[in-house]
Amino acid sequence: MASTQEKATHCCIPKTNDDIKNNKTPPPPSSTKVLQNWSVALVSGSNPSEDTISKRASMATLIRPVEPISDPPATNTTTSKGISIMPRAQTSHPLDPLSAAEISVAVATVRAAGKTPEVRDSMRFIEVALVEPEKHVVALADAYFFPPFQPSLIPRTKGGPVIPSKLPPRQARLVVYNKRSNETSIWIVELSEVHAATRGGHHRGKVISSKVVPDVQPPMDAMEYAECEAVVKDFPPFREAMKKRGIEDMDLVMVDPWCVGYHSDADAPTRRLAKPLIFCRTESDCPIENGYARPVEGIHVLVDMQNMVVIEFEDRKLVPLPPADPLRNYTAGETRGGVDRSDVKPLQIIQPEGPSFRVSGNFVEWQKWNFRIGFTPREGLVIFSVAYVDGSRGRRPIAHRLSFVEMVVPYGDPNEPHYRKNAFDAGEDGLGKNAHSLKKGCDCLGYIKYFDAHFTNFTGGVETIENCVCLHEEDHGILWKHQDWRTGLAEVRRSRRLTVSFICTVANYEYGFFWHFYQDGKIEAEVKLTGILSLGALQPGETRKYGTTIAPGLYAPVHQHFFVARMDMAVDCKPGEAFNQVVEVNLKVEEPGKNNVHNNAFYAEEELLKSELQAMRDCDPLSARHWIVRNTRNVNRTGQLTGFKLVPGSNCLPLAGSEAKFLRRATFLKHNLWVTPYSREEMHPGGEFPNQNPRVGEGLATWVKQNRSLEEADIVLWYVFGVTHVPRLEDWPVMPVERIGFMLMPHGFFNSSPAVDVPPSATDLELKDTDIATKPIQNGIIAKL
Repeated sequence: MASTQEKATHCCIPKTNDDIKNNKTPPPPSSTKVLQNWSVALVSGSNPSEDTISKRASMATLIRPVEPISDPPATNTTTSKGISIMPRAQTSHPLDPLSAAEISVAVATVRAAGKTPEVRDSMRFIEVALVEPEKHVVALADAYFFPPFQPSLIPRTKGGPVIPSKLPPRQARLVVYNKRSNETSIWIVELSEVHAATRGGHHRGKVISSKVVPDVQPPMDAMEYAECEAVVKDFPPFREAMKKRGIEDMDLVMVDPWCVGYHSDADAPTRRLAKPLIFCRTESDCPIENGYARPVEGIHVLVDMQNMVVIEFEDRKLVPLPPADPLRNYTAGETRGGVDRSDVKPLQIIQPEGPSFRVSGNFVEWQKWNFRIGFTPREGLVIFSVAYVDGSRGRRPIAHRLSFVEMVVPYGDPNEPHYRKNAFDAGEDGLGKNAHSLKKGCDCLGYIKYFDAHFTNFTGGVETIENCVCLHEEDHGILWKHQDWRTGLAEVRRSRRLTVSFICTVANYEYGFFWHFYQDGKIEAEVKLTGILSLGALQPGETRKYGTTIAPGLYAPVHQHFFVARMDMAVDCKPGEAFNQVVEVNLKVEEPGKNNVHNNAFYAEEELLKSELQAMRDCDPLSARHWIVRNTRNVNRTGQLTGFKLVPGSNCLPLAGSEAKFLRRATFLKHNLWVTPYSREEMHPGGEFPNQNPRVGEGLATWVKQNRSLEEADIVLWYVFGVTHVPRLEDWPVMPVERIGFMLMPHGFFNSSPAVDVPPSATDLELKDTDIATKPIQNGIIAKL
């Protein structure tokens, strides 16, 4: 991942007709140099006039440049103990995602290590990602080489710290699929600084290790999906089957390859398999014709993805194509009635002094928060080194690493082909690799800092998703307020949050993943679900209880969406410290008796989760259940241990039976909370390779059998949260966003509200300068007093 180049773009501002004809981009406003690498996305709503655009461009000139975080001086300095502090030689922080150049070098190194030309030619590159270093290396980097430049992160030693002149070399981890032998291997390549400085140079990395992983299939790749679609559409029996359904134009046909999962030995990973779902567009002039509105059922196709051939085909049942639904499309002018709303006025997001955050590379500072932004092909957005600057107590760590590590979408229809729809969208596809470039739409408003992401494609080339991650501030209503009813005087503060997000598309669905940081110390994780329903076709007059009829001949099966957040916590813990524990809190009703003579008493009861097996927990809204991660050594002013609590939002558990086939691979869905001590190798709750995985309970369910102690440990929370989707007609043709998530809230972490020092807004201060605002309000109660 890298910061975007210097640019200032106006989101959703149309080009002029001349620009469109000449395929030119409008020149940037005169403030481009002032804005540096900040993108401006001010307006949401109806198309602005040219006059509005010019006003907006002139407004941008009022923005002051964002103050960069200064690097340490280039010359050597000396501590009071006479220890030389070397200038930093590295340009990449140990947690920065791999650059395009580093990916190129890693791929070239592995390819060159192939024993024969045949081996090299058959290599396919599934994933190239950073090997995240040990936590003490991160601490060293943050202490002396990169922001926040905090030497206190390093434990004190007699005679003072020994400061190395450079950090260990960065390493890349590659998942490689051999298309000829059907083998999957994992390679570790060491990189050096020179590799990142030039692309395509003669320098190569060093292979540290390589191993073949038996009996697995790695995630599918977009190139494979495209090739699979072409193979199926060229298969003569398939063309004949479509002809029976009145379709001869193969350009109208959509073939969505789905991983087969694992239902029997026929799905074993000895073959790389896909079972596509078939859809057919309607001929129209719509620029984005909704092909998902016409599912093709009754055709069974099995594709060997290794050799890219159809190995099974059967036209089992002639189900007529659903008639073209007049409400199927969603582009402008194609919605119901063919007329869009005309009363939506522009909404401007203006920050005349620029944003309140500062960015140095991938290091972000916003008010009292600071953290690092990372990105992986599998998880997408990763938040590292989350900390809060708390006055005289300094920078207080909260979490080492936050990310969404897996998601599962099981469908509830037992009929073909829907019972096989159990997508592991992270482990079978990759959330990061399916991310969007956000430069083309108004996904974010305000002054935006974008980050690019770099990936390898299937053949080893490097691809860049520009503007992949969005960083911006949002107004969030009232932060706090109180009015003294005796005087009528009130104090109120507006809430602002910093949002980091990315959005990905996996086939028909879109998922937006958001981390929100608040002024009162809260962190919110949020997933926004939108996109198009995965539909089935019905025979004339048929209904099906496992879904909702959306249109004639068209229905949407019931299904669930599950997400897994992995949170490597570090509440008040420096790197290397393991002083956290987890407490479960349940609200209890006091039994009637002498302690509850009025039958109104209830209280919070705490239970320490001492081991992994004890810490397999479920949500319970009836007892307001939540969990607190506490530091066992730090206390607040009342003597209580400092902590952060996990507050569930709406949630559910799988509705499928305990013997459902997909639960073999997704045993982690059986509980909402799992807690483990940190282990560097434990990253994926269903194992690293869930695609066609024949093993039962791999991942979390196996790890916790060790029943390791959690009484004082380096704690990792695995929170599983989901939504049960019973489709509505209002979800068609494109689903309005549905939100789901949870909150991390300070619980005794601060001595009082950390938001009490937020200043009044400018408009509030202006009102206080007037006579009206300072005079008491003479309401009825005050008049009586």
